[in-house]
Parts: sequence; C-alpha cells; structure tokens
Amino acid sequence: MTRIDFYHLQKQDLEAVLPKLLGKAYETGKRIVVKIGNEARVEFINSLLWTFDDTSFIPHGSRKDGNAAEQPIWLTADDDNPNNAEMLFLADGALKSAEEAAAFERVFNIFDGNSPEAVDKARGFWKELKGAGYELHYWQQDDNGRWQDKG
Repeated sequence: MTRIDFYHLQKQDLEAVLPKLLGKAYETGKRIVVKIGNEARVEFINSLLWTFDDTSFIPHGSRKDGNAAEQPIWLTADDDNPNNAEMLFLADGALKSAEEAAAFERVFNIFDGNSPEAVDKARGFWKELKGAGYELHYWQQDDNGRWQDKG
C-alpha cells in the first residue's frame, strides 16, 4: 500500500523545504514526479533547484527542458508521469485522487500551514485517503526546524 506523508509548512516555506526533501528522496534511487500548482511555479521551482545550494546537485527537468523519460525528477503542473516515477510530490495545492495516489510507492503532500485554504484542502485529502485505507504520516517542524512525525 502507498505511504503518504503530509508536510505542514509553518516555520519554512516551500522553497526552503522542497529542495531538501527532494534531495533525500533522490538518494533512494527512485524516480520522482513533482506536481506543482501551475506552470509558472513549475519554472520557478525548476530554476530554484539549480541554484538553491552551491554544493548540491538535484538532477531534474520540466516540459521546457524536454527529455521527460530521461529525467530522474520531473516537474509538472499536469497529471503526467512521463519518467515512470515511483514517488510523487504534491505542492502549491496540487492534488491527486486516492485512486491516482495508488500508482506511487510514496506520496509527499507539502502544504502551507499559514493558508487556511491550503490547510482545509490538506484535511480533505487526508480524510479521503484515510477512508481509502492508506498509511498516513503527518509531519510538523519543531522549534529547531526538525521534522517530527505526529501520526
């Protein structure tokens, strides 16, 4: 069964958290697709991943870069999975249905805890997935910025 992790952003924004989580996921050797809210944000995140840290390298691409099947990490605003990813990241309000989530080994739902709309959306997604029997984990950052699994 697919494991789904909810990351509740409160102390840091997506731009600070996503590169770190993607780096750890990339180290597993699994292919990753990142579904982002819209195409403008896809290209913003695409640029960010090349420049966020001078000592890190996270190979990735988007429609603008092409060669989707060759990319270990594919950034998209669509529902495609052209690199046959085993892991899915959802950000900027992007969602999948419970049935669509089943196509992945692991799903990461990263949502803005400072947005009531994003929190409501995440709660609704949690309830849908819980009802479908998924293994769910809820992560919050402690005062030191470390992620704590709250259940």
